[in-house]
Amino acid sequence: MYELFADLHVHIGRSQNNKPIKITAAKSLQFANIAKECVNKKGIQVVGIIDCASPYVQEDIENFLANGEAYEILDGGIIYQNEVCIFLGSEIETSELNENGKIGSAHNLCFFPRLADIKEFSREMSKYIKNITLSSQRANISAYTLIDIVEKYNGILIPAHCFTPHKSFYGNCTSRLERIFKEKFEHIYAIELGLSADTNLADKISELEGKTFLTNSDAHSLPKIAREYNKIQMADVSFKEFLKALKREDGRKVLCNYGLDPKLGKYHRTYCEVCEKNILGKAPVTKCDTCESKNITVGVYDRIEIIKDKKQTISPNDRPPYIYQIPLTFIPGLGEKTINKLLNVFKNEMNILHKATFDDIESVVGEKIAKNIINAREGKVKITEGGGGVYGKISSN
Repeated sequence: MYELFADLHVHIGRSQNNKPIKITAAKSLQFANIAKECVNKKGIQVVGIIDCASPYVQEDIENFLANGEAYEILDGGIIYQNEVCIFLGSEIETSELNENGKIGSAHNLCFFPRLADIKEFSREMSKYIKNITLSSQRANISAYTLIDIVEKYNGILIPAHCFTPHKSFYGNCTSRLERIFKEKFEHIYAIELGLSADTNLADKISELEGKTFLTNSDAHSLPKIAREYNKIQMADVSFKEFLKALKREDGRKVLCNYGLDPKLGKYHRTYCEVCEKNILGKAPVTKCDTCESKNITVGVYDRIEIIKDKKQTISPNDRPPYIYQIPLTFIPGLGEKTINKLLNVFKNEMNILHKATFDDIESVVGEKIAKNIINAREGKVKITEGGGGVYGKISSN
């Protein structure tokens, strides 16, 4: 068995010929650049690129394969330099009737084993999406319908950033996923927690006990890749093995989730749109504690308190640990030049975060920054909570 680091939610900003894909993502986020970043800087061995339904991206993938840098494998996935396996995915926004009779929207991560599969999926989805060349476009269907289309082309569907107030199932569509997926709920093998939630929060909802939790970056720039990631145990690296890990079959499984302390997430606490501040009162918050306005963006922490059906968190025995980890870009004193200095010595970010000792780091960047890195690794930092679209901040104790 292999233990592999995996980030399964990375966006593409532009195609190789400069066509826009994800409008809010950096132009440098191109298919080839993502593969190189994972190998050369991040130490990520499995990456999910979730804008591959775009015909522009598919053209890039075909060129990528044609130049001999990478090859597609029979069990699913594209291998680059024998160092990273790329899963081809698509983020689709579905329309859902919420419990109040209003229309909500949710993002879905759809992954496919082969390029031919996602190309066929793209052709069919173009019937429901106005512009299939762009990422995360709204489809005029529900997730209940979408999962059938995904499985028709050998794919799997994973609800994305499940608790965020915008574009997620629990955030603005439902208090129970089973209400959305009905008898197909058993085909949902995993959910993505999102940056503002963790295992402790998600396991307050009993219907999730049988689901695998994933922590992914939702990267909109190259440096954001692997700000959250997973350690997965597989017999080999492939889409087939990944699916077994999600189902926890034959010893394959997610061993560990590495993610931000949810307080650092930009939607962790409820935010008053009038006072323009986080509301830090006892959850669940339903109105501003200053102006009493109900014009609020409900935070993940408060939303889970509203919809939970357990008095306390009780995780299944086979739930892997959730390890709080602060990415290098969040740590005080670590700018681009300093990070590159560390990478020149330690090769990739995984080595810095997991293996390098204080003495090793100090010899490269000095005592102060070394302490900041080790304190972040050991959870010895103060966190100002995020909310309303603004990330939390850390400071050393």
